[in-house]
Amino acid sequence: MNTPARTASWKWLVCGLLLFASTINYMDRVTLSTVATRITAQFGLSQEQYGNIEFGFGWAFAVGSLAFGLTVDRLPVRWVYPTALALWSAMGFLTAYARNYEELLACRILLGLFEGGHWPCAIKTTRALLAPAQRSLGNSVLQSGTSIGAIATPLLMRLLLTPEADSWRGAFQIIGAVGLIWIGAWLALIRRQDLGTVAEVPGVHADEAVRAPQGGSLWEAIFSRRMLVVLIVIALINTWWQLLRAWLPKVLQEGRGYAESDMLSFLPVFYLATDVGVLSAGAATVWLHRRGRSVHGARVAAFAACAALSAFAVVAALLPKGPALLGVLLLAGAGALGVFPIYHALTQDFTAKHQGTISGLGGVAAWALSPAQKFYGRLVDQTGSFDLGFAVAGCFPLLALAVLWLLWKPVPEPQPNPSHP
Repeated sequence: MNTPARTASWKWLVCGLLLFASTINYMDRVTLSTVATRITAQFGLSQEQYGNIEFGFGWAFAVGSLAFGLTVDRLPVRWVYPTALALWSAMGFLTAYARNYEELLACRILLGLFEGGHWPCAIKTTRALLAPAQRSLGNSVLQSGTSIGAIATPLLMRLLLTPEADSWRGAFQIIGAVGLIWIGAWLALIRRQDLGTVAEVPGVHADEAVRAPQGGSLWEAIFSRRMLVVLIVIALINTWWQLLRAWLPKVLQEGRGYAESDMLSFLPVFYLATDVGVLSAGAATVWLHRRGRSVHGARVAAFAACAALSAFAVVAALLPKGPALLGVLLLAGAGALGVFPIYHALTQDFTAKHQGTISGLGGVAAWALSPAQKFYGRLVDQTGSFDLGFAVAGCFPLLALAVLWLLWKPVPEPQPNPSHP
């Protein structure tokens, strides 16, 4: 029995649902960092122990990325995705009941393991939905959910936090329960036969799909120079972003003397700036491509602009408390997250049948430098300053740009077909 074809607008509705998944993912992730100073004081943690928690989360995320990446290339994403989301939501919920360092560490490790399923599933979905020239924008919509989640979390914390030491626990329970809404919406919107190859999706022309080859072995992809570029780029940009995400509240409170309430007021503005960076990067690639740049050339130009903004972290490390510091942090944050849609688009230039595995391997590389969290905490314990590591890590996207510029060789692009609008 034939089912009605999907409309062209349906793919963007699905992208909106992916945005919602990213929102939940990041709310579960950043809930801890927004109250890091409070929890470390309550549990008597050193800066290095807090770094250990982020380190454990990161390596578990790497394992989960690969495991779910391999799984989603073999089983329908329609079922793998909600399973991953249900499991990480459960771990976020259980974090509310942690009573000491060991239990908190265990909950964050399991949270990282299951959150690792988000990106392989989401990137495989946008790959199936969108043409190559549209993917950076689609990935921007997907990635912007991380900013929305990070905006919403400190606002929720401001409503829930009281002088009572345990008042942070309610936020973990609420956010953990929100995942049930997404699972219902996903199963209602996605049919069994949805998310086939890109050429089968309404609004995507066959000649736009040829840049992403459908053949080739997984091993050829893994041992290619392009894969090496992908792994280096994501390791650099994600290490900086995760340090920024995990430590910025502490930098503001303990490094610059802001009150908890002031920090919680600034974080939504900061993450709004990161969202602007993400959406601008995706829109810029589309704009540049329409004005004659190749798809890859447009991506590199957007990446370069974001990497330059990210390097404002060096300036931030030199500034004292005040409006100038906060303004520079907004620029650095916009650049730090803006590079990610470009990275995701690079992974989508590999063969479609291995998309989940490629994304999973990227996830492993993304968190390979997670020991940096531990060493950063140790550095802060030893020096009493957050600034040196902050400034160095802020330049990582510039290093990633150099690797991308020098080593990536794009697939030849098809000539425009005048018959297509």
